[in-house]
Amino acid sequence: MIFFPRRRGQVLLVLLTLLALLGPYGDGPVFALDKNTYKNLKTFSEVLDLVEKNYVEPVGSDKLLQGAINGMMKSLDPHSAFMTAEMYKDLEIETRGSFGGLGIEITILKDVLTVVSPIEDTPAYQAGIKAGDQILKIDGKSTKDITITEAVKQLRGPKDTQVTLTIFHEGMAKPKDIVITRSVIQIRSVKSKLYDGQIGYLRLSQFQERTVEDLKKALQEIAAKAAPLRGIVLDMRNNPGGLLHQAVEVSDLFLKSGGIVSTRGRSQSMESRSVAKDDGSEPTCPIIVLVNEGTASAAEIVSGALQDNGRAVILGTQTFGKASVQTIIPLEDGSALKLTTARYYTPKGRSIQAEGIIPDIVVKFVRPVENKNGGEGLPQLREQDLKGHIKSAKEIEAKPEEPKQEKEEDPLDQDNQLKHAIDILKSWDILKNLKG
Repeated sequence: MIFFPRRRGQVLLVLLTLLALLGPYGDGPVFALDKNTYKNLKTFSEVLDLVEKNYVEPVGSDKLLQGAINGMMKSLDPHSAFMTAEMYKDLEIETRGSFGGLGIEITILKDVLTVVSPIEDTPAYQAGIKAGDQILKIDGKSTKDITITEAVKQLRGPKDTQVTLTIFHEGMAKPKDIVITRSVIQIRSVKSKLYDGQIGYLRLSQFQERTVEDLKKALQEIAAKAAPLRGIVLDMRNNPGGLLHQAVEVSDLFLKSGGIVSTRGRSQSMESRSVAKDDGSEPTCPIIVLVNEGTASAAEIVSGALQDNGRAVILGTQTFGKASVQTIIPLEDGSALKLTTARYYTPKGRSIQAEGIIPDIVVKFVRPVENKNGGEGLPQLREQDLKGHIKSAKEIEAKPEEPKQEKEEDPLDQDNQLKHAIDILKSWDILKNLKG
């Protein structure tokens, strides 16, 4: 989850100061450093000098200092990183919903570059990349010991260029190569649909600057079409998260009162608590939230807020479990730090870090059996399907059939989790009226 400080002028200077600038113990700037820090800086300057003078090939101090910063950030956690000016610009563009690349959210999990989730309708999604996939190689080069920053740099590139990912996941006999063509990723973070004229479906693929605005519009549209709106399915499967303030405002759209999320960090400025406000426009119908292992960060905030306030039933599988806040801190040269500065907690004080949200109703996704082109599934055979069968009275009386048009696939036939959610909402009123 990303937090952009409201005060854009906030600057954190990363200083790798040479011993000569520190001066001797006593009066002066050294008083702010303890003896261990002073000793370590002395060691660092000695190593820097030795490498510059004795490495087998000439190497510039800029490259060495850059490597030291990257190593420092990598030693903290998988989500903290140093971003060059170019990477920082890319991140700002990404949060506005347009960027170049493949369309995947990645992390380092157990020292392996791992897909958190593919973003819907992107090249990675269409190529079959799934949450939990391990990326062992990028263009034939091992990703062992790679940083997130380095991985992003290698995965992104000009439109229509290709990148080969060597993928491995549980159940595979051996890794396989997937070739993906890069594209300009235009993310539409909100999609909506109405089922049976009364069940609203809202798909949130990511939390960007326009997510709340687009979600409000979608809610109004389905409410106007429904007669009346009997339930809402909020689908956040494979939603990797995004902007913190958008997650808070999305939660507030469905809550009239109660806490949403609290953050706690070492700095008092990172401590906050968000509370829902009743503006009279919140939907009152039942809500089911769909989640899975690709539901992360900001999406987990919304899931936790609705679950803890008893406002929604969470259905699906256990979520990713990222309960930390990354603050973007701009630096003087146009680069920036993405630094983990706080943990977040659900309204009931739960930290879901490395645990995730446990659904109220656990429903694993079942891949549909393929019936086309010699797939695994066999069609159900009946008497009327046999060639030369004795016709029924209805068949004898019936007029000659017109050529059948191929029926469009029903999304519910391909998605057991969504079908389960809609069936629950359809029966909600019936179950509510049962007498104990």
